[in-house]
Amino acid sequence: MTTPASTEHQPQGFGVTAETLTPTELDLKVLSAQLGRTVRDVVEIPARCVCGNPLVAATAPRLANGSPFPTTFYLAHPVITAAASRLEAEGAMYEMTDEVTDDEEKAAAYRGAHENYLAERERIRVKAGLEDVPEIEGVSAGGMPTRIKCLHAVLGHTLAVGRGINPYGDATLDLIAEWWTPETCHCDPAWRN
Repeated sequence: MTTPASTEHQPQGFGVTAETLTPTELDLKVLSAQLGRTVRDVVEIPARCVCGNPLVAATAPRLANGSPFPTTFYLAHPVITAAASRLEAEGAMYEMTDEVTDDEEKAAAYRGAHENYLAERERIRVKAGLEDVPEIEGVSAGGMPTRIKCLHAVLGHTLAVGRGINPYGDATLDLIAEWWTPETCHCDPAWRN
């Protein structure tokens, strides 16, 4: 017989525990300040800064307005999003896509990341009490499983589920180290006011 604790989701994301997974009103306020707009349909905070502020929002796969929303792990922290944008402007995702195309081992790992993303989205859907979202069935994010289209998406995935699942989220995390690392806070204190 399984105990209830063994069937609960055990978060693996950066800086998060089972106790800090559920978003608070302050978390929603901080996310809104980070994004410059009111956040919507946030189900979990799967990654947090060392100071406790959200880094990533886990968003329901169907928004309250009825729209399907495939980006489950939405990267919110402006310092991290700016770093990922710099890498995208430099074309980092093209080299990564070439690796997926040319290296079967890396392609298999990336397909595994895609499957994990879909499983995590399903977990979030169930937690949010939503019906199936057939419009995005089989669609993950960031170009998975065949290309790297959006570094924000693959990085958000790594921050939300931890290293070792998404090889290109892991690589992006390494590449942004000159601008941001999980060990250092780059938050604006005004986000909490």
